Amino acid sequence: MNTKNSEKLYKRGCENLVGAVNSPVRAFASVGGNPLFIDKAKGAYIKDVDGNKFIDLVLSYGPMILGHRDKKVEKAVSKALKKGYSFGASTNAEIKLAKIVCDAFPGMDKVRFVNSGTEAVLSAIRLARAHTGKDKIVKFSGCYHGHMDAMLVAAGSGLATLSLPGSKGVPSQAVENTLIAEYNNLESVKTHFDKHDDIAAVILEPVTGNMGVVQPSDEFIKGLRKITEQRGVLLICDEVMTGFRSKFGGAQEIIGVQADITCLGKVIGGGFPVGAYGASDKIMHNVAPLGGMYQAGTLSGNPIAMAAGIATLTALKNKNPYQKLNTVAAKIESFLLTSAKKYGVDITVNRFGSMINPFFGKKEVTNFSEAQSSDTEIFAKFFWAMIENGVFLPPSQFEAWFLSTELKDRELEKLELAIDASMKIVSGS
Repeated sequence: MNTKNSEKLYKRGCENLVGAVNSPVRAFASVGGNPLFIDKAKGAYIKDVDGNKFIDLVLSYGPMILGHRDKKVEKAVSKALKKGYSFGASTNAEIKLAKIVCDAFPGMDKVRFVNSGTEAVLSAIRLARAHTGKDKIVKFSGCYHGHMDAMLVAAGSGLATLSLPGSKGVPSQAVENTLIAEYNNLESVKTHFDKHDDIAAVILEPVTGNMGVVQPSDEFIKGLRKITEQRGVLLICDEVMTGFRSKFGGAQEIIGVQADITCLGKVIGGGFPVGAYGASDKIMHNVAPLGGMYQAGTLSGNPIAMAAGIATLTALKNKNPYQKLNTVAAKIESFLLTSAKKYGVDITVNRFGSMINPFFGKKEVTNFSEAQSSDTEIFAKFFWAMIENGVFLPPSQFEAWFLSTELKDRELEKLELAIDASMKIVSGS
């Protein structure tokens, strides 16, 4: 495969960009080699600057659920562009999108739009502290909630360890109010509750995407909701990835839990930078200008992003493609398991709705430590084999693959062949 132009751009990018990228995972560090530079995309496909065409299972890490350049979304964006790019003032589109989002989540009366998932999370945590008057936050190892200081925390080897900064530049004081628990382990949460009476909230991805796709057990998620209600602690569900991906709304209804505060992003912007946090009137009335919790943003509710979001969510509501996406995910799981068995490769496959990924190893993956036992070297070989066979994957064992409504029978046939050929390479057959 020719990557001459990507190599040239990588060298040029290193001069003025950090590692030639603007987000670390794009650097391909965990799979080796240099990143591919993308030129354009349409439907289920993405094309790099060397003309290599791939079935896209990255989809901008989730938002392109309708595929790239959906006609209705593109039309809505084009119409909005003709009116102006940004006003720093209120628009009707903000009200329209807010209505769609709130109607999709039981218990959400009001929403505040921001510009990214990170901004949604930091605002939600500030809101939880403002509402409860408490400071500490419980998060789970392996759940990613953006790059704010208090959430960049590494868990130790124990189930309820002291917090340690997970990034240089994060002072210990920034994470002293962040407590780490183990996903799918309710006892690790109870340990913190027994030791601390100043916990404002527990935050989690209801279904994870940044340690790979991991679902909560019924006992864990319902037990978590029960204990937070008993202790007067808010439950924050970070649905930046899962929102509008598994059903029209979020994962909460499927897994049988209702959060006090929900964070959103990705799909609700239709490919443009958007985040949001929402809750009941009682909680949201803490936010300025109604309350004393300050949060602002010049580009929040940007009219172009709102137009893309309205068009995307309207299309999803009309199409209701979620059962079809689940069926497609099941077929891809079958391709992976069948080929792995054929060539003697150890894998386990996790999926939820339109999110799926294999872990290279024998163990079932239910938390971050189990995910970390996967063979990342084998994944790297598989990743490059899939690239060679025309499939663009997230360049990390610990990232979910995302599916779009543009994956038709033709694409599934190609995926089956690509997976089989790649498993053969991985096995050394």
